[in-house]
Amino acid sequence: MSQQLEIKVPTLGESVTEATVARWLKEIGEPVKADEPLVELETDKVTLEVPAPSSGVLESIFSNRGSAVKIGGVLGMVRAVEVQMTSVKPKIQENPFPTPQPKHTETKPSIPHSTSLPVSPSIPAPASVHDFSSSLLEYPPSVQKLLNDYNLDPSLIMPTGKGGRLTKGDILDYLEQNPRLEIPSQNLSSQPDLEVKEWNYEEETVTESSDERLEKRIPLSRLRQRVAERLKDAQNTAAILTTFNEVDMSAVMDLRARYKDVFEKKHGVKLGFMSFFVKACVHALKEIPMMNSQIEGDEIVHKNYYDIGIAVSAPQGLVVPVLRDADHLSYAQVEKTITALGQKAKENKLEMTDLSGGTFTISNGGIFGSLLSTPILNPPQSGILGMHKIQDRPVVVNGKIEIRPMMYLALSYDHRLIDGREAVTFLVQIKECIENPGRFLLNL
Repeated sequence: MSQQLEIKVPTLGESVTEATVARWLKEIGEPVKADEPLVELETDKVTLEVPAPSSGVLESIFSNRGSAVKIGGVLGMVRAVEVQMTSVKPKIQENPFPTPQPKHTETKPSIPHSTSLPVSPSIPAPASVHDFSSSLLEYPPSVQKLLNDYNLDPSLIMPTGKGGRLTKGDILDYLEQNPRLEIPSQNLSSQPDLEVKEWNYEEETVTESSDERLEKRIPLSRLRQRVAERLKDAQNTAAILTTFNEVDMSAVMDLRARYKDVFEKKHGVKLGFMSFFVKACVHALKEIPMMNSQIEGDEIVHKNYYDIGIAVSAPQGLVVPVLRDADHLSYAQVEKTITALGQKAKENKLEMTDLSGGTFTISNGGIFGSLLSTPILNPPQSGILGMHKIQDRPVVVNGKIEIRPMMYLALSYDHRLIDGREAVTFLVQIKECIENPGRFLLNL
């Protein structure tokens, strides 16, 4: 006996009441397993997956891609039935994914599901340099259809589904990144409703004209909208001022070169520059506590803890996961935590708790080659440190010109709360910690 179950929007986190449907990982009629991800929701902070409430079949979808949904809203329905879910093996005798009922009344020829894959004379075989016949039964119909239509090699597409499974959303993302891909002309006889030079899917549109000039319109994600709002609010609200200095990286680079192999062997993580800057910022925040404060209404809120945000460029946009209680972490713990948060950001698995709070932020534009920039505050914080590219430059040392690896540092701060003297002193503290790591480690 079957039963209809609702797919509801879960609790999204503190102060978050709305999300946007990023993409559905299943199509109507496809079988699902209990707790298998069905749909991705995007908030202004993270992207999360909504699992299936039960094993069965996805019966209906109420909110399509781009739709705004609220907590508790119904996204679709799953009909809970006993579904035979056979795992993919080298030799498969039958298709584990039943073909969904067609949405249109128009009948089209289809390829029978069998291990020999006979092709009817009236149905032209897909022309491809890759032999997909052995893998045709490994994918749901919606996935296999896109692979055939666009003549794609599935080994070139990164799967994100549960258990490394390729989903329809993975293929759509791949097509988005490769907008010049066309449907092979050999397949057009079996797809009369599609055109070679123009195609649409959901809200994204790509149009190719005869002169090969492309235009593409993609709706702003909720994360990108929220980032834009927060940065603009920071500029409109705070009195942002930036002060600069440069730091000689010789001592840190020598220390790192000397101990990086031993460090990695003992702790299982590479020794990077970020741990030195995190520790230097904690030291400077303790010396200049106003930088670790924020304005709330007509009050100043002083923080006696040090949660350092590390700006990360993730596939979905800029995110700032937070390194909790950085003053209590060793260099190895800092590096391990940063590595773990960075990996979660790349895999789009950051949670609300990873992003909430933060008393000060570090942004490293140097990994992209930036020589100098003026970072914007991450409200309601009062300060942000910008790291930049390390570059050999001639500097005067003890009256002599020497070539040293130098980095420009930029400190943006809220001038409503912090005076120039405090800001400059703060940046000088960081400079001294980096240029004299031994003295800093000995707390001298």
